[in-house]
Amino acid sequence: MFELLALHIPDGFLSNWVAALCWLPATAAVAIGLRKSTAELIEPRIPVLGVTAAFIFAAQMLNFPIAGGTSGHFLGAALAAILLGPWVACVAMAVVIAIQAFLFADGGITALGANTLNMGVIGALLVGYLMLWTRDLLPKRRGAFLAIAGAGAWLAVMAGAAATSFELAISDTVPLGTVLPAMLGVHALVGIGEAIITVAAVGAVLATRPDLIAVRDLTLRELGRSLPTPTPEGA
Repeated sequence: MFELLALHIPDGFLSNWVAALCWLPATAAVAIGLRKSTAELIEPRIPVLGVTAAFIFAAQMLNFPIAGGTSGHFLGAALAAILLGPWVACVAMAVVIAIQAFLFADGGITALGANTLNMGVIGALLVGYLMLWTRDLLPKRRGAFLAIAGAGAWLAVMAGAAATSFELAISDTVPLGTVLPAMLGVHALVGIGEAIITVAAVGAVLATRPDLIAVRDLTLRELGRSLPTPTPEGA
């Protein structure tokens, strides 16, 4: 049962048609992300994609204990969306999840589409657009920005857990009435850890390089920071 509470779905837990169906939105999101990356990732921001993916990959390898003898780990979709934008974040998360599946057998190969959808695409799009949609509703303050980042990170985990539950239930692996409450209960706690790590990371970036926050769409003055004034060449 503990294995069913993880978001990394192993091979054999999904029916063939459910696994195949999950590939469609996952592949579409990554394709859109690749197309948008050519326009959105200007040269100074290209390293941010690699650093963000590397950080998320490393953080996902670290498990922390939660209730009931199970453990959870950082997902990173919210952080990726905030730093890279929602669609480019889908690309970063797909790379991380694929490496884990092929090199570390963390999640099944046949379930790679579902795992990318649940742990990457859903969270990245939810958080990315949540940050953009609420920017005009809340005070343009650092605290409000971080509060939405934390809430979005928690919601991303819960949305991924819910999607995983429905996929397992539709595949007749476990009844929805059994898996959904269990998944949401466990991942409500995992989401708290996700929110704490996300807020800490975003807060650190805001304090040093607020220009790296892709979804802020706020002036640096509104975030309480300003970029150093560029020095003219030859000065």
